[in-house]
Amino acid sequence: MGSRSEECFTADKMEAESKTSRNDVIVYPGDACAAEATVTAKEIESRKQEEERIRQESVRLEERTRIAQELHDTLLQTFQSASLHPGAAVLRVAQDSPLKKQLDRILEIMKQGIVEGRSAIQGLRSPGSQISDLVRALSHIQDELKVQRDIDSRVTVTGRQKQWRREIQHEIYRIGKEALVNAFCHSGAKRIELELEYSDRELYVRIRDNGCGIDPQILENGRDGHWGLAGMRERATRIGGVLKILSSATTGTEVQLSIPTRLASELSLPLHSSG
Repeated sequence: MGSRSEECFTADKMEAESKTSRNDVIVYPGDACAAEATVTAKEIESRKQEEERIRQESVRLEERTRIAQELHDTLLQTFQSASLHPGAAVLRVAQDSPLKKQLDRILEIMKQGIVEGRSAIQGLRSPGSQISDLVRALSHIQDELKVQRDIDSRVTVTGRQKQWRREIQHEIYRIGKEALVNAFCHSGAKRIELELEYSDRELYVRIRDNGCGIDPQILENGRDGHWGLAGMRERATRIGGVLKILSSATTGTEVQLSIPTRLASELSLPLHSSG
């Protein structure tokens, strides 16, 4: 029993042959039927894949939002409440008392922790699509942290900036932000450099400071209860990048991230005009 596509092919073939001489190249309209069916199948499969990607992204965002709410309602609220006590105590201490300097430093650290906590919660609640300009986003981290202004901070960009798929760009941003937060808040550095180099071969990100460095044991195995370094390595692996962290007490810390440009063509979305 012949199918409809076979009938279509036979009828179209007879009609084409009746209108064509022996020396002509014959293109059977029936071939168009098969080609159209192939294209349609590919479109259906592509649509299914996109729907699955959107579903998975929605599930991830819901879980991240839940975690962000838990962090806000527990850890961050507790931290804010705890900061009220030294804040009240410092008002009753004489200005020239050594204790006042210690309390001021404790308050400064706690305020910085609250800022970082809020930033982390905002990052969890965001799907990452807001990071449209990677260079600008990383350049603004110093302002977001409200750290002291006597740090010599420099940003250098070479090559033509590429737009990566938002999930990939978000991971690059989170790695860079973690490295910059460590440099600004924990290294004691007076000079911090951020470099982004776009080439035909790779995206290369380097964050370098002249601070106190990271203890070799912590650099190798991490610190109990702290996931910053491990998280950076996991993010880099997840997007197919290579992360290196070099550190010493005399030269400071240098974080290097390289991502093959081929991933940009395989994973990036096309840029659309905003106009």
